[in-house]
Amino acid sequence: MASSFDGFYKKSPAERLELVAREKALADGERQSIAKEGGLPLELANRMIENVVGTHCLPLGIATNFVIDGAEKLIPFAVEEPSVVAAASYAAKLCQPTGGFATSADAPVMIGQVQLIGIKDCEAAKKKIEADKKRLIDYANEIDPCVLVKFGGGLRDIEARVLKTTRGDMLVVHLLVDCRDAMGANAVNTLAETLAPDLEKLSGGKVRLRIISNLAVHRKARAKAVWSRKALEESLKGQFTGEQVVEAILDAYAFAAADPYRATTHNKGIMNGIDAVVIATGNDWRAIEAGAHSYAAITGEYKPLTKYRKNADGDLVGEIELPMAVGLVGGATKTHPTAQASVKILGVKSAQELARIIAAVGLAQNFAALRALATEGIQRGHLKLHAKNIAIMAGAKAAEIDIVAAQMADERKVRVDRAKEILDEMRAKKVV
Repeated sequence: MASSFDGFYKKSPAERLELVAREKALADGERQSIAKEGGLPLELANRMIENVVGTHCLPLGIATNFVIDGAEKLIPFAVEEPSVVAAASYAAKLCQPTGGFATSADAPVMIGQVQLIGIKDCEAAKKKIEADKKRLIDYANEIDPCVLVKFGGGLRDIEARVLKTTRGDMLVVHLLVDCRDAMGANAVNTLAETLAPDLEKLSGGKVRLRIISNLAVHRKARAKAVWSRKALEESLKGQFTGEQVVEAILDAYAFAAADPYRATTHNKGIMNGIDAVVIATGNDWRAIEAGAHSYAAITGEYKPLTKYRKNADGDLVGEIELPMAVGLVGGATKTHPTAQASVKILGVKSAQELARIIAAVGLAQNFAALRALATEGIQRGHLKLHAKNIAIMAGAKAAEIDIVAAQMADERKVRVDRAKEILDEMRAKKVV
């Protein structure tokens, strides 16, 4: 097979797909599903990554009911998991009476790391670099290899620290770069490479890595919301009092705060919403995930990214804080047509505004999960939506899907074998 793929990168997408289909015996329907164009034209996809054979689509949904800093927002979610969009929308609706979400975001400062090895005295080199940092900053911003200064950004500060490693002491220099409306990876990496020779001379060492850090501790976003006892009680149709719901959610939060096994799933629920918006807007969801989980463990223990408490009125207050390195310029955000449309739907004008919205979504998603888990159970609403996927897997079409899904959910038997049984019975009786 290897010889068949020599020069694979030189072929057209259609030629590549034909070769893969032949080697892996893809059926005509499978090949057509890969080749079919959606919101991303194949010609454009072929210029975005290597060895393109087609495109892969995700459902794009719109979360509603969000009021963020006093403004109503429609929020696009690119996600395959059922109940995510519905849960976020409902969480947002429940905090509307108390004003929705209040958010904030830091300046868009990213960290570029320059690794220096082979230094005789790292502490002395550290002091030498810090003493000369004004010259280095002025030099970097004067030549502006990243074209940031003209937009109000640029190199803001330089920090250095000595690391004890298995390979000996190393000096790591942090370049704090204001990236404005860019995520900043390319700009920061270019700046790190530009200053590397000067840092070598000052330290007397050898430069190794020059790369951005995705632990964007200087670029955090925050959101806060209040869910009243009254709204919580009404949402559960009197099955629980508002006070009982508040206490149940606080117990659930305490569980996550004390146990990394639970905290991991707690934070996964947060990222359900965050990733969906990040993907929809063409941003780097891998970087956001890495930064979020690293920040959750920054104290040395893995903790929840949200916090909950009860205010003086007995209402539930939720808060979130996490690194949020997203941009509006460069990368897929500017090249992917659907990402551009998603940004327009959001109506955002800056990367900081986008970061604040995404933080609010993360808080909403987490609240929705905790409310369900701590009261009626997560499966009740999720099963109804998941059942549709199972019905499709069983072969249901069009109107059959909803009927099969509803019956499975009522029976609480959401399985492919049961879906097939229901479907066979329906077709035998010609129900649809």
